[in-house]
Amino acid sequence: MRALLALLLMLLPAPAYAGDLLVQVRQPNGAPVQNAVVSLYPSGRPAPLPANPGSFQINQRDLQFSPFVLVAPVGAEISFPNLDPVQHHVYSFSAVRRFELRLYAREQSRSVRFDRAGIVPLGCNIHDSMIAFINVSDTGLAGRTDGNGRVLFANAPAGPVVARLWHPWLRVPGNQAQFQWAIPASGREGRLVTINLRPPPASARTY
Repeated sequence: MRALLALLLMLLPAPAYAGDLLVQVRQPNGAPVQNAVVSLYPSGRPAPLPANPGSFQINQRDLQFSPFVLVAPVGAEISFPNLDPVQHHVYSFSAVRRFELRLYAREQSRSVRFDRAGIVPLGCNIHDSMIAFINVSDTGLAGRTDGNGRVLFANAPAGPVVARLWHPWLRVPGNQAQFQWAIPASGREGRLVTINLRPPPASARTY
């Protein structure tokens, strides 16, 4: 029986990989877009999540959240350490994960687990200028663009893929756009996405 099982496993088609997939997000004027979240769904389905989601962190420093956008998989636990010399009161009214971390002081921290996919806006009940977002992802292929507007996916699977792009100031319903790509079976592949952003709120940091 074990020999038969091994033979059947050997006959299963191995996934084809396209190597690295580099996605670059820019505005129409060519300026790079930082803090855009790109999520890939091979053949329209979520890629496997890590067995151990691990731990993530959003700092409170200089009366700001850092990072401004955090990407974390479903099941991740996120800590919110206070590095400021004042108290903070972190909260979210998101339907994805509603929570409230009441007043706590410098060098103290609180943690929250996120078990549903979606966008979680953050605020501080004391400092209105403090705004951040958590993108809780249901696919193992999700990343945030850097200061050059780039995000790199290692060993992206070949074939059709649905790509979703989210940014808090994106000018589309739900702040999310969707694309369909075909990734070739070999060689390095790059994608350039051009998007329009609306101005951020006056109290928020820029992109």
